[in-house]
Amino acid sequence: MNQRLVECVPNFSEGKDRSIIDSIVQPIIDNAAVSLLDIDMGGDFNRTVVTMVGEPEAVLETVIACTTVALELIDMRSHSGEHARMGAVDVVPFIPISGVTMSECVDLSRRYGISVSEEHSLPVFLYANSAATEQRLRLPEIRKGEYEGLAEKIITDEWKPDYGPAQFMPTMGATATGARSLLIAYNVNLNTDDKKKANSIASKLRTSGSVVKDDDGAIIRDDNGKALRNPGLFKHLQAAGWMYDDDTAQVSMNLLEYSVTGLHHVTDAICEEAAKIGLEAVAGELVGLVPLEAMLDAGRHYYGNLEADHETLVQQAIDGLMLDKLDDFNPNSNIIEWVIQER
Repeated sequence: MNQRLVECVPNFSEGKDRSIIDSIVQPIIDNAAVSLLDIDMGGDFNRTVVTMVGEPEAVLETVIACTTVALELIDMRSHSGEHARMGAVDVVPFIPISGVTMSECVDLSRRYGISVSEEHSLPVFLYANSAATEQRLRLPEIRKGEYEGLAEKIITDEWKPDYGPAQFMPTMGATATGARSLLIAYNVNLNTDDKKKANSIASKLRTSGSVVKDDDGAIIRDDNGKALRNPGLFKHLQAAGWMYDDDTAQVSMNLLEYSVTGLHHVTDAICEEAAKIGLEAVAGELVGLVPLEAMLDAGRHYYGNLEADHETLVQQAIDGLMLDKLDDFNPNSNIIEWVIQER
């Protein structure tokens, strides 16, 4: 793969009205230098994750156009959903795929932020490798308080946007953009409708762990007033309990470095933790696309044969991760390298 390729995965706060999403992704369809790889709409989350890949300048031009459409059609004043969010165009990450460096993706994110903030008076925060301060490295920190808390947060010196006005924009909210490594969004469903149980399992796995409390349920703090935390089992993992539907809770995760913490690692751990409280993991769900190597790693784990061909290992991964329990899982439509090859 010699072509210079960047992936961009904008998340839009609309997951119910297909006509709105169709309008938002039209600039991708219209640009021959960019491929639309995936559209993942979530009704309960009321959120859509769009995956595009292409030449760096073409991707930048296209996601700016998509942003313009989204800001015209999405009104955050009437938005509600399970997923944490703070804006109509909630997050716009740029990911190096082939022949492109991380620093180039940092530059793309900054140029994106400058463009949309100037054109639309949109407040923009830089995160991940583009962050100007350590406080803004992690997206959950920027999103804390969500859209509902943004009016008070954005006027503080601590949370002045990197670009755009330090002012609450009711229809748009705010956007985060940055450069990051390829992230895998992966969820595991449980046979319960109790979100608290899913969140309890998530707190044992995620890197940030859980807050330490005393016997009365009060948070225990150190001498500086900072809450003490029990560390989680895995590095480079974000996780929380969410609802897949009214009857099904899930552990919702972002795997930030899949070569360190893989799909099979978290799946097996969730199965073990669920069994301790009398539950079962019943299905796995990928949101967006997954790199081939992540599937091969899982396939080797479940199959035990390191030398098997790719097709066999991918099928073993699908079985072990339960990716075909909710719906048919087509690897040609879900594995990044195979999708690019087909397109």
